[in-house]
Amino acid sequence: MKKKISIVMPSYNQGIFLKRTIDSVLDQNVADLELLVFDGGSKDTSVEVLKSYGDKLSFVSQKDDGQSDAVNKGLMHADGEIIGWLNSDDVYYPESLNTIIELFDKYPDIDVIYGKADHIDENDNYMEDYYTEHWNYERLKEICYICQPAVFFRKSIVEKYGVLNKNLRYCMDYEFWLRIGRDKPFHFLEQKLAGSRLYSDNKTLGSRRAVHEEIIIMLKDKFKSSPEKWIYNLAHVITEEAGYTRGNKEENYEFVKKLVKTSAVSFIKYQRYISFSQLRDMIAWLRHSRREKLGAK
Repeated sequence: MKKKISIVMPSYNQGIFLKRTIDSVLDQNVADLELLVFDGGSKDTSVEVLKSYGDKLSFVSQKDDGQSDAVNKGLMHADGEIIGWLNSDDVYYPESLNTIIELFDKYPDIDVIYGKADHIDENDNYMEDYYTEHWNYERLKEICYICQPAVFFRKSIVEKYGVLNKNLRYCMDYEFWLRIGRDKPFHFLEQKLAGSRLYSDNKTLGSRRAVHEEIIIMLKDKFKSSPEKWIYNLAHVITEEAGYTRGNKEENYEFVKKLVKTSAVSFIKYQRYISFSQLRDMIAWLRHSRREKLGAK
């Protein structure tokens, strides 16, 4: 007998996407499916949409402590042997759930599976591939190459590693993968399983600086230091949000000057020092961009 799968769906004021997301779950034709929706007391059409499905899903709509809290409630209530977490503006692709169930049935030693995914726009149109890599824990510290809606795990994972860190607003999934992956390898499935939506009101896309700052602090708390790539990424975000562009070689030089200054400040803030290699790299960026600028005149 195939295993039961539980899909946990946190939601808040996502009525515009909610039906598409729910349909992407229910249309999977899974024999034993549990869909748990935890809505944070939406003021839009969400509750109306949820009620329209009758007993095809279970939902609660009441004020909560944010997305992590909603997901955690679902993780604790889920009684399927396999669990997936799908935000209410993302979608599963056809046959994804049956593929996952079959893999967990076939390989009892696998506890976590992640697949490929796409970035999609507000109208479900393909934008780009979500960047993914084969499993490597040390590499995961440097870049989050795992797409959250394309991840599935056994209920035993929750029992052993707990639930999401409710204090995190943006990178709770990343922290969860790092917590599990420290001693539990993930299985990479080279198949697209989900669409992760990007749009202007999207929490992650609309708060890039806050996202990177939270990631850096989380990594520092977990590993005593944060990989320099995350600090450079933050410096890039700050520079771009300050209005600097790289349209030509003169603009690029100004961009690099701002980037170097911002990187230095960020290293001091989060690392308390700038290493020789980091200083050397930043000086090389400045020299290269300055030569390009002078050569263009």
